[in-house]
Amino acid sequence: MREEKQLLLNFKFNKSYLKEDFFVSDSNYFAFKLIDSWPNWEKNIINICGEKYSGKTHLSEIFYKKSKCKVFDSKNFKFDQLEKLRFYENIILDNLDERVDESSLFSLINFVDQNNKYLLLVSLKPINEINFKIKDLNSRSKNCLIAKIEKPDDKLIKVLISKSLSDRQVLVDKKLIEYTTKRITRSYGKIFEFIYKIDEMSLKKKKSIDIKTIKQVLGV
Repeated sequence: MREEKQLLLNFKFNKSYLKEDFFVSDSNYFAFKLIDSWPNWEKNIINICGEKYSGKTHLSEIFYKKSKCKVFDSKNFKFDQLEKLRFYENIILDNLDERVDESSLFSLINFVDQNNKYLLLVSLKPINEINFKIKDLNSRSKNCLIAKIEKPDDKLIKVLISKSLSDRQVLVDKKLIEYTTKRITRSYGKIFEFIYKIDEMSLKKKKSIDIKTIKQVLGV
């Protein structure tokens, strides 16, 4: 648990959420195109979902900068700011899961529909897989446009590892990155855990990363 907190803190050190810094691959193409195409959406409520570190926050930031937008965290969201919400064109509800106040979420969806606004729901799993207690909310959730960020493909893995290590001034030979790409678990969390460990070992050993170090971190 302590290591996970350390990992999270370390990866906030040099985050850039500019549109041009988001690398588009087959894994996230649909989600990116939706954000980029706003306001030309087929529906005014979309749900971007995917595992931790998959780029949801980056896409949310791109969307946030496109227009006047209000951001809420679902953990403490209450639908009690009706007058304030009228001033915003876009609304983002982050960290959506089963713990959300369902009545507030249902009211927000109705408000967005009735006032021709746009709502971006951000979650780990698709909203239509969340079992809400309010039946009408379950029904409404199935009418959202869902963009799931899939597990990273080889192209994205290479970019994530190369850029993240480069940002930390850790030099790794391209052949070693190719080797890692073919063997690492296809999980954003595992990829960033690998980067963190490589960076840590680079600082400790104070020398370039070799195949022995790569294998040690990958556990192969």
